[in-house]
Amino acid sequence: MTYAPLDLTGKVAVVIGGTSGIGRALSLGLAQAGANVVPAARTLQGIDETAKLVESTGRRSMRVAADVTNRASLEGLLQAVTAELGPVDILVNCAGRTKRTPTAVVTEDEWEGIFETNLMGTLRACQIFGLPMIRRGYGRIINIASLSSFVAFHEVAAYSASKAAVASLTRSLAIEWGPMGVAVNAISPGVFRTDLNRELLDSTARGRELLARTPLKRFGQVEELAGACVFLASDAASFVNGEVLVVDGGFLASGVNQ
Repeated sequence: MTYAPLDLTGKVAVVIGGTSGIGRALSLGLAQAGANVVPAARTLQGIDETAKLVESTGRRSMRVAADVTNRASLEGLLQAVTAELGPVDILVNCAGRTKRTPTAVVTEDEWEGIFETNLMGTLRACQIFGLPMIRRGYGRIINIASLSSFVAFHEVAAYSASKAAVASLTRSLAIEWGPMGVAVNAISPGVFRTDLNRELLDSTARGRELLARTPLKRFGQVEELAGACVFLASDAASFVNGEVLVVDGGFLASGVNQ
């Protein structure tokens, strides 16, 4: 058996939540590795911008809006991509939402809304895109977990619980679908600076604590997640299944750092 390179040439990838922050970086990373990539989100403006970045690498893309809370829209996304680019080989579930609220007063609507996107949205996409993969006997599914899949973060219990459930769902699907040729894994990002969290990380006590807990003494750049995604999507990871790959600069290893 020869080593399988990190080459995705000819593969078709769909990145749900793939138009900003981490999702955009993963979309571009997959394209740079050779895949044709469809970045999906709810708004066409972000989709168009990211699709242009994919196309600038010489790969093909599409512009299809989708909402993980709407099964019909995900089914429409699958049908459109399959008709234009062929069967989907790689699915990345990157859509997510969070809100900081003391757990004692979090409403059921807020809790359920976060679970609806983070957990049920991931499950819907896995079901819709996973069944054709099972029929073909080949597929790569990459979910996005979180550090809070493993450790608690203050006043984001709904998000943390939903991401712990995503890690568990990943393992469950891995043992059900792995024997049928569909590897299911997850990436657990550490603290990465994005447009949405830049102010929090750079100017709050919470940001300073997050930095102190990261042994590399810096926050991640979203492009640094692309390598993990490309690896899990490639045949180099042909025997990796049910793994939650942590990319955190050593955060979870952190105890006393000085």
